[in-house]
Amino acid sequence: MSNPQQPLPHNETERLAALKRYNILDSLPEHIFDDATKLVSYICAVPIAHISFIDESRQWFKSEIGIGVSEVPREISFCRYTILDSEMVEIGDTHLNERFKNDPNVVDGFKVRFYAGIPLTTPDGYNIGTICAIDHISKELNENQKNALSIVAKHIINQLELRTKNTELAAQKKIAQRAVLAKDSFLANMSHEIRTPLNAIIGFTDLLAETRLDTIQRDYINSVQIAEENLLLIVNDILDLSKIESGNLTIDAHPFNLKNTLKHIYDLLKVKVPANVEFNLFLDADMPEMVIGDQGRLNQILVNLAGNSLKFTEEGEVTVSVKKTAETADNYSLRFSVKDTGIGIPEKKLKTIFERFTQAEESTTRKFGGTGLGLNIVKQLIELQHSEIQVKSKLGHGSEFFFTLTYKKADDVEEIKTTLPVHNPDKYKILLCEDNVLNQKLVKSVIYNFGYEVDIAENGEAGIQLLSKNKYDLILMDLQMPVKDGYQTTQYIRNEMKLNIPIIAMTAHSLVGEQERCYKEGMNSYVPKPFKQAVLLDAIKTVMNKDIPLTQKRNIDLSFIDEVSCGDPDFRKDMIYLFLEKIPNEVMQLEDAIHKNDVDTAKKLSHTMKSSLDIFMLKDLSNYVSIIEKEANLGEFSTETVGKINTLRTEITEVIAILKDIK
Repeated sequence: MSNPQQPLPHNETERLAALKRYNILDSLPEHIFDDATKLVSYICAVPIAHISFIDESRQWFKSEIGIGVSEVPREISFCRYTILDSEMVEIGDTHLNERFKNDPNVVDGFKVRFYAGIPLTTPDGYNIGTICAIDHISKELNENQKNALSIVAKHIINQLELRTKNTELAAQKKIAQRAVLAKDSFLANMSHEIRTPLNAIIGFTDLLAETRLDTIQRDYINSVQIAEENLLLIVNDILDLSKIESGNLTIDAHPFNLKNTLKHIYDLLKVKVPANVEFNLFLDADMPEMVIGDQGRLNQILVNLAGNSLKFTEEGEVTVSVKKTAETADNYSLRFSVKDTGIGIPEKKLKTIFERFTQAEESTTRKFGGTGLGLNIVKQLIELQHSEIQVKSKLGHGSEFFFTLTYKKADDVEEIKTTLPVHNPDKYKILLCEDNVLNQKLVKSVIYNFGYEVDIAENGEAGIQLLSKNKYDLILMDLQMPVKDGYQTTQYIRNEMKLNIPIIAMTAHSLVGEQERCYKEGMNSYVPKPFKQAVLLDAIKTVMNKDIPLTQKRNIDLSFIDEVSCGDPDFRKDMIYLFLEKIPNEVMQLEDAIHKNDVDTAKKLSHTMKSSLDIFMLKDLSNYVSIIEKEANLGEFSTETVGKINTLRTEITEVIAILKDIK
């Protein structure tokens, strides 16, 4: 019964806009709506119930019992009247109702005798649909039934609001993630742009410091070196902060000599101690010699804290102390403290000093300098090791920063001593691939100081040409070059020229994971710019030592498996066996699914594989399959993912080979 004069709400345009905002029309069935419909049927004791939404031309059923169709034209629906009302519409007997007694669904069709409908009203007052109870016999709802129906209607709207908020949050999260990626990329590129000239400044200053200088010149050079070290610290702080935020900064676990590390930190900082300050290092007599943990991050934390104390203490003392507070069969708990008699921190500022870009007073920055990033990074590095930093301070009387870290025991691990080969009396002939003229000149001077020869290529293509004509002992490879970059050049040398010549990567770029990528592409060592001469010489001697294998193996961390094994020696073997049995086949299936754009299969496989990779602490591979899973959820794979699936297969093959050796 078509009615061209069908009633319309006075706010129809706005109502339709509100409906579309929920993106509910033509969506798939959902348990939460089906359960609500069953509840309505039960509460009202009716054979027909539904949750529906009304757009320009139809009544669409999100969930229904006893109807059997997904939609009906709007002009024949009872609910076109219900959305005009603000309260429940109840018709006890349609045969007695002038509006509906001749309706086709009363006379025939669904044979509606009883109808109760309540509008689904949005928080801003728009009736976008209905929740209804229908029967073939006349009846009347009691107050409890009416109240229950109203509660269910509110519940449905709350669910729609929650879905919308979650969708908006997901969209905002994607935007935020893109922003973080853009920021990380920007910081990495800016780092490269800053480090390149800084590399030249530091390098040439070091060379100049080795020449004959009078007292005034020596003083000037020392000042320049202090300034360049401070600038490098600022760049490194910004990059560390970026890595922490993006979740790409990890805590390593390797055996190291704790006492030697602490003494090294003391020796490093004592040269900066003001004349009127006493600098002390107190170590507990029961403190272990060797532990397993992240030596580099401990060094970074204590250098930052002790450096701050020395900077803010003009007289008195600064004391670094370490005390063993607990010991179990497997671990040591150690309390680290850095205490000073410096300027102190106002009580009201104690809660904010760990926030980034924050110092206790603005005058502090003007007098002592600093970015305000150091304490924030220290706090996050300690939290990454499942602890927290605390501070006690009194203005004018000094401060104490303290924290407790737990390290695994390394009683049976002997300290690893690196013995570098004796300097080769023969002159190494070195090929430098570098496009920056300043860096060319700098490295050339440094190499000549080492007593070696060097040829220079301004890009990778030129380097390949020189390599095909001349014999070289090793290559220093910049990563960012025109024509052919360092990665492409290394790939060509390894795959096309089939050469095993040692290659040392040199780069001012600091993208997360770049060092690991260098090793994967076939390079043998990595020297970040700005470099110190001793670091470069050490890298050269190491790669030229024939006793050290040039191929870098992936390090597989089985600590999680060992931790959950509860001492069962067969557990590790069983887990490795399952991995070897399962993963290669899943990689092949995943590759096939991606090439066929089979998103459902790819979604299931990537989700399953991620768990397996996480157990074996293969974070880079786990992150990659997470990207595949996200793209599968979106229904489309990027060209980069399709291109990199071969890399995933290669990496898994390497992992399989290593695990077979372990097994």
